[in-house]
Amino acid sequence: MRHRIFIAVNLPKEIRKQLVNYQSKWPELPIKWTKPENLHITLIFLGDVNDSELVEICKTSKEIIEQHDSLGINLNEICYGPPKKMPPRMVWVKGEKSQELSDLKRDLESALLERINFHQENRAFSPHITLGRIRTWDWSKIEPEERPEVNEIIDLGFEVGSIDVMESELKRDGPKYIILEPCVLK
Repeated sequence: MRHRIFIAVNLPKEIRKQLVNYQSKWPELPIKWTKPENLHITLIFLGDVNDSELVEICKTSKEIIEQHDSLGINLNEICYGPPKKMPPRMVWVKGEKSQELSDLKRDLESALLERINFHQENRAFSPHITLGRIRTWDWSKIEPEERPEVNEIIDLGFEVGSIDVMESELKRDGPKYIILEPCVLK
């Protein structure tokens, strides 16, 4: 059986609630907003894996993550993403770059690459949350000067106590994310 797997930082309920409030700020935007329970920061997207790879991912993730200290994340901006993409594909919540989070991602990736095969991203890690996905076709029909400005400076911080191995099940009404292995930071 194949599983669509990623490793993520899930957000505290209070942070999710505050982010969802911003979704109503741009009613004219042609966008499919992310459900509150699906808001997260993806550390590593592993894609489709089989059962034995999944066992290895859970085991390795737990080993590596337990060696890292808990950390804080600060979310500081809501904007179009990815940067410099036109037309934009998403509305993002950007987080401040964090050395601790980057180190954790690097250690996790190198340990996982020794055990399973997946496509590693070559760009620098920039923590972000997909607040919504823009419907490109509808976006293209809006006159450029009519397109809403999305550039909101925010200040939301939270502590991260665990990193989760997640499965994404694609459903008719959007993806459903399931925590398979919560990995507690020390």
